[in-house]
Order: sequence, then C-alpha cells, then structure tokens
Amino acid sequence: MRYLLYSLLAGWAMLAAPALAADRPVVVELYTSQGCSSCPPADGFFEQLAARDDVLALSLHVDYWDYIGWEDTFGSPAHTARQRGYAAAAGRKMVYTPQMIVNGADHVVGTRYRDVTDLIDKHRATQENGIAVQVRREGGQVHLEARSERPRKMPLMVQFARYMPKAKVEIERGENAGRTITYTNIVTDLVKVAEWDTQEPLRLDVDWPEGAPLAVLLQYPDHGTIEAAARLR
Repeated sequence: MRYLLYSLLAGWAMLAAPALAADRPVVVELYTSQGCSSCPPADGFFEQLAARDDVLALSLHVDYWDYIGWEDTFGSPAHTARQRGYAAAAGRKMVYTPQMIVNGADHVVGTRYRDVTDLIDKHRATQENGIAVQVRREGGQVHLEARSERPRKMPLMVQFARYMPKAKVEIERGENAGRTITYTNIVTDLVKVAEWDTQEPLRLDVDWPEGAPLAVLLQYPDHGTIEAAARLR
C-alpha cells in the first residue's frame, strides 16, 4: 500500500457534516477457526450480524488450531497476535474460539447470542462520542476525513482492513472434516495506516483497489477501545 497524502488540516471547513450516531456501526470481531468444532454455530450467527447495517462484522481466523489436522485457509498469526493482545489488555491469560469482541472493549463467547446482541445494543446507545469519520472512494484511492470535538489523551490508530464478503470452504480433515462451512467478512489484511493525535482534523488519502471492501477502525493503542469505524462495501 502506497501512501499518497497524510496531512493534518488547520480547520474543519473541508469536512462534511459529521455522521449521526445511528450511522456508526458497532464493530464485532469474531475470532474463529476452520479447525474448531464449536465454531460453526458462531460462524452462522455471525453471518446474520454481518447483514445488519448497524454492525461492522469482521471475522479473523486464528492459526493455533491448525495442529489438529486441518490448516485454516484464512488463518493468520497476525490475527492470533491481535486476539492475544486483547486478552493481555484485559488481564486474561487464555484465548479461545469462538470469541467475539465488541468495539474492542467487551469479550464474549461467540455462541452466547443473547449476550452478543445485548452488548451491541449497549454500544449503540453510547456511540455518540464526539468523533466523526467519513470515508469515500474515488477510483483507486480512498479518502478519509475525521475530527474530534475534543482532543483525546491518547492518539488513535487508523487501521484499514481488507476483507472477503463471503466464502465457502470444504473442510477435509480435522474436527470439522466433511463439512462445508460459509464464512462471512473474512479479514485478509489489517494494517495501521496512520496515527492521529486528534488535536486537529485529519485528512488521509490512500491507494486502494477499486471495488475492494474496506473497514476503517479508529482505535486506541495496545488493543484499546474502538472509538469510531466506517466501511466501504
């Protein structure tokens, strides 16, 4: 990814009106694995979450179940490291699948559907936090603009996630051998593209393939809360 322009603006005049709280999706990260026998129900539920306009659902496949006999075709050590980072930030020693993390803050077993939906409702009720973020596409570029009504004590990491909307996988070995499972919003790349100190509005232009779905996360460092998010399908 090649960066074309990264500048902090002195004013807010170039930014459009801030997005309404109702337009801000709640980010739900699912940590799953094709080698995990208890994951398919959570994967199915996650497909329903991904269909909601008020949810930004991202599936991150981990690699620590590969030893059982089936190497996850989407598994990534980077996803495992991200999940372990969340666990360390929460003072937990263990990671597991299926796990969902809501707005980088709340951890829940991915098959506890009522708990997941309750957490989404809780975060929807508190989404208005003074941060506005907008993202648009022009050809092979993505333009991101953001502002904060007040400076934050810590900077926010601006992360771009590339994801596949849907894929079916025939699993030949391991605990799910013989099953064909549909996966949704599969993250294939998650990168930090900038760090924003929130002192001034932000404008960021980045090369991005035309038509490629994009999720934008503005998150506190060290696996902190996700303060704002946006997407381009």
